[in-house]
Amino acid sequence: MLIQYCYESINRSCEKNGWSNSIKIPMYIFMVGTILTTLAGNLAVIISIAHFKQLHTPTNYLILSMSMVDFMLGSLVMPYSMVRSVENCWYFGEIFCKIHTSTDIMLSTSSIFHLSFISVDKYYAVCDPLRYKSRINVYVILMMIFISWVVPAIFAFTMIFCELNIKGAESYFNQVSCFGGCVVFFSQTSGLVSSMLSFYIPGFVMLCIYGKIYVIARTQARSIAANHIHFQITIGTSQNIPRNRERKAAKTLGIIMGVFIICWSPFFFCTAIDGFLRYAIPRIVVDAFVWIGYLNSTFNPMVYAFFYMWFQRALKMILFGKVFQHDSSRTILYSE
Repeated sequence: MLIQYCYESINRSCEKNGWSNSIKIPMYIFMVGTILTTLAGNLAVIISIAHFKQLHTPTNYLILSMSMVDFMLGSLVMPYSMVRSVENCWYFGEIFCKIHTSTDIMLSTSSIFHLSFISVDKYYAVCDPLRYKSRINVYVILMMIFISWVVPAIFAFTMIFCELNIKGAESYFNQVSCFGGCVVFFSQTSGLVSSMLSFYIPGFVMLCIYGKIYVIARTQARSIAANHIHFQITIGTSQNIPRNRERKAAKTLGIIMGVFIICWSPFFFCTAIDGFLRYAIPRIVVDAFVWIGYLNSTFNPMVYAFFYMWFQRALKMILFGKVFQHDSSRTILYSE
């Protein structure tokens, strides 16, 4: 098969993927569908929280910020990653490659930081409800949002533009690099540090917090069940309410952690060990894991918003154009 290059007239040009259209077209369809779903879902959350005054709460500000991160990932990062993944070529210049890579790492890490802070918010809401409003106020939420944006931005842009990601592996990077490529490369140290900061530490925090929330929610459900024993004869369904709540809490927390771990663990596991394996993991595998990680931003609005009745009602109003009606922003979406 004839080898094609990204730039035929330039020496050391990267090779294009030799896939046929029967492979490329389904890949483009899948990736375009992922991008559009990511944009639509997160835009719906943004419009809902920004438009309806009842949703202007500290917790929802955190969800709004996360949706903005995921929307930017879908609009600013994923389209360029799509061309790179399918064609194995980068046509947008070396400087923009660094900007794209930095933005990719920043937004992906920022999205994970938001998930961790949302777990902290849920912890206080369930485990310390009496002091929740005093502990989790607007200023605390704004600090969480500030950290979720600024820390990943400083980390990502400093690492890429100062080339800290290739420090210690310069010789190997120079051997495998080619003109027209934009591969995210990590040395042993940078891969381990990046994985710890962006995934393992936030993931461990989430796992511990949600585990604690589940235990407390189960204890509260059993306590409510005990208090309702004497009503079982007169109210036959009351004994099922605590168990239903317990199952619903377990299901919700399981989906939250399951989606997060399934989407991001393959990529960050590879990132952490690839340097120690002398980069034996094929690039196509790593690239596939990148897109699986992107899916977390696609699923975030479904996991964190579609479970809420207020979002379902807000979405109906958006789809039917009722948000353009007078005083629609004052619509009561849920009872306090």
